[in-house]
Amino acid sequence: MRLAIITGGSRGLGRALCDVYLAQGWSVLEFSRTAPHPFSVPVDLSDPTASADIFARSFESIARADLSEVVAIGNAAVLGPVGPVEHASADMVTRTLNINIVSAILFARAFVSSFQDAACPKTFVNISSGAAAKGYAGWSLYCACKAALENYVRSVALEQDLRPHPVRAISINPGVMDTAMQTAVRAASPADFPQVDRFLRLHRDGQLAAPTAVASRIADIVASRPQPGGVYSVSF
Repeated sequence: MRLAIITGGSRGLGRALCDVYLAQGWSVLEFSRTAPHPFSVPVDLSDPTASADIFARSFESIARADLSEVVAIGNAAVLGPVGPVEHASADMVTRTLNINIVSAILFARAFVSSFQDAACPKTFVNISSGAAAKGYAGWSLYCACKAALENYVRSVALEQDLRPHPVRAISINPGVMDTAMQTAVRAASPADFPQVDRFLRLHRDGQLAAPTAVASRIADIVASRPQPGGVYSVSF
């Protein structure tokens, strides 16, 4: 059995990833708050303790299945509060970090812990962003989260070099896509997000990629067995 495990698969890129892997004959396990699919598990990533328990319990039995390959894709993320850093409440900051970093790391941890000894090919994919390498005024939390996860993946890749059955850990930058997050970006005021005009132009000029096309390219990158620890960009 080939198994794809995806967070945030209820809409956008995550949903497209579920569709792509299903179409290729993979079994899929999806985690999200709304859990809309027959193969979904409900989880509230803003609660890391509960999320960690759900990941562990969900992986416990499936890790003993006869697996020929397993791929885990950490896709779930929120843009978080947009605007100057002092405008975000402590609760908003905590919620954003819990979803984008803490629960994302706990997902990776549960995957590595549960599947480490499986002798089949194993890949962990962090869905990153150009925001990991560049600061944006108004996106301080989102940029910080994406940068942190890229370096986390680099470290995990180095750890896995020492294992007899390593997990290939990589990051993939999907580029700009026509998703609900992009809709939220375009709705921001210039005072909160000074680069909003750029994203309005991308939408107007038809330069936002379709999530299904991006998901297909991500599956291709994973299948190519890229060098662990790297950051790979989707291109067309």
